[in-house]
Amino acid sequence: MAGLENLTLGKEIVVRITDLAAISETKEHLARIFLTPEHRSAAELILRWMREAGMHAHLDAIGNVCGRYEGATPGLPCLMLGSHYDTVRDAGKWDGPLGIVTAICCVADLNRRGKRLPFAIEVTGFADEEGVRFASTLLGSRAVAGTFDESVLNGRDRDGISMREAMRDFGLDPDHIGAAARARRELMAYLELHIEQGPVLEANNLPVGVVTAIAGATRMAARLTGMAGHAGTVPMALRRDALVGAAEAVCAIEEFCRTDGNGLVGTVGYIHAAPGATNVIPGQVSFTIDLRAPTDTHRKRAVADIVRQIEAIARRRKLSLQLDVTHENRTVPCAPWLKAQVAEAILAEGFAVFELPSGAGHDGMAMIDIADVAMIFVRCRGGISHHPDEHVELADADAGARVLLRVIENFRARE
Repeated sequence: MAGLENLTLGKEIVVRITDLAAISETKEHLARIFLTPEHRSAAELILRWMREAGMHAHLDAIGNVCGRYEGATPGLPCLMLGSHYDTVRDAGKWDGPLGIVTAICCVADLNRRGKRLPFAIEVTGFADEEGVRFASTLLGSRAVAGTFDESVLNGRDRDGISMREAMRDFGLDPDHIGAAARARRELMAYLELHIEQGPVLEANNLPVGVVTAIAGATRMAARLTGMAGHAGTVPMALRRDALVGAAEAVCAIEEFCRTDGNGLVGTVGYIHAAPGATNVIPGQVSFTIDLRAPTDTHRKRAVADIVRQIEAIARRRKLSLQLDVTHENRTVPCAPWLKAQVAEAILAEGFAVFELPSGAGHDGMAMIDIADVAMIFVRCRGGISHHPDEHVELADADAGARVLLRVIENFRARE
C-alpha cells in the first residue's frame, strides 16, 4: 500500500491524539465531558480533520461527529468506522479517540491516492459512550441505532442541569434526537479500532488482536442494614454490623470470580457506611457490584450464585438485604465473517492472529441492533486505561492503522 513507509500513519495519529488531548476542562487532568464547551471544541476539530480527509462532515442530532467518504458512485451503503470522543474524568488520551483518528487517517490516505471503493466509508465520533455526566452510557451510538431512551433527557448532572437543558445550551434540539437514527440497509457493517484496555496483547508481545465478543455486564446496588450501636458497649456476639457483613460479601465476590476460570470478573467499586463515625457500629452499608463475562449464560448463572451467597451472609449475620439490578447489557458477539477479514489483514501485515474478548463496553453494544460488528484491539502499555498513564506506542498505533486500512481496501460484503 502506498503512503505507509516510515510509520507515516502512526506519526499522523500520534500528533492528532495529542492535539485532541489538549482540549480539556483543565490542563492538569484530561476531562472532555458530554455537551460541555470542551466537547464542542473537540467536535469542531474532528469535523475539520474529516473535511481535510475528503469527507462531507456534520454534527448530528445527538452531537455525534459524522463524516462520509463516498464510494465509486454516490449514495452507496457504508462501512461504518467509529469510536467515542468523550472521556472519563482524569482520563488517558487514547481511549475512544484512537479509533476515530485512525479511521480519519485511513480515509485521508485513500483520498490522497484518489481511491474510491464499491461502498462508502463513514466515520462516526460518538458523543457519549462513557456516561459520565448523566449516568447513562452509549448515548451517541444508541441514537444512531434508533434505541435511544428519551427518559434519560430528564436526568440531571451534578450541577442539577438536565440533559434536555444541556442539549439546548449546546445548540441541539432534544425533541429531534430521532433524526440521528440510521437504517440497517444503510450500513454494511460496523468496525471499531480501540485500545485493548487490558494487558493480554502486551503479555503475548502482539501489537493488535481480533476481538471475539464484547462482554455483557450486570451492575447491582446492594444495601445491608443491621443495627448501629456504641462501639464500646455492644458485645461482639450481639452485634449486627452491616460493614462487616458487606466486607464478607465483597470477599465472597472476589473469591467466586477469582476461582471461576471462565473469564468472569467482578468489582465492588463503591462502598458507603453509615452513620460513618469512628465510635459507632455501622448500621447500614451500601455498595455496588459489577459482574462481566464472555457469555450471557455464564454471567447470569454467576449473578444468581453470588446473590445467593450474599443472601446467606445477610441471614447468618441477621442483616436485612436490598439488592437491585441497576444496569444490564447483553454480550455482543463479533460477526465471524468480519473477524475473518480482520484476521486476514493482520496476517497480511506480518503479525500473528490472536483472539481475545473485550471486558469493557463499547459502542458496538448499541450498533449491533442495526449492523454486524467487529473490533480491532491495539496494545496499550501495561494494560492501563481510564488513567493519565494510558499509552500506545507509535509503532503499535501504526500497526493498528495498517491493519484497519487493509481491512477497508479489501472489505467484502456479507454474502
